[in-house]
Amino acid sequence: MKKIGIFYGSTTGTTKEIAHKIAENLGVADTDIYDTASTPPSQTAPYDVLILGASTWGAGDLQEDMDTFLDGLQSIDLSNKMVAIFGCGDESMSDTFCNSVGEIYHRLHDTHAEFFAPFKNDGYTYDHSDSDVNGMIVGLCIDNVNHPEETDARIKEWCADIKQEIC
Repeated sequence: MKKIGIFYGSTTGTTKEIAHKIAENLGVADTDIYDTASTPPSQTAPYDVLILGASTWGAGDLQEDMDTFLDGLQSIDLSNKMVAIFGCGDESMSDTFCNSVGEIYHRLHDTHAEFFAPFKNDGYTYDHSDSDVNGMIVGLCIDNVNHPEETDARIKEWCADIKQEIC
């Protein structure tokens, strides 16, 4: 089994809560979950699989702690890493829904990471999302504001996909 590290940026605590639910579903220990506000990018070194998560703020902006973390992560060769992305958003922000997922994907594109675990956005209504890359949603999008009843099922399904891909 590959070693998994979960790295999240959270301002209000929602993304932190989602990160812990993902960890629980994947059997990841609390010691392998990191808040990017207090974690250097070099902490990713011992992990084969990086699960990165952040919320989308304002006019589609990436959560600030993850933004800073990605600045450092972009200078690291991630060619031996698998990367899965999750993000929190609000579909009522229909032009920027879960842009954070796409932002992470695009910013790490040149690191040679192997991206995996795309997910469907069925059930959400929005006009645009940077998480949609060439018709594919590049990670898990969570709207705990408008669809909290879907959160646990989405996490469970996404984590099942991850387990299949890393085993």
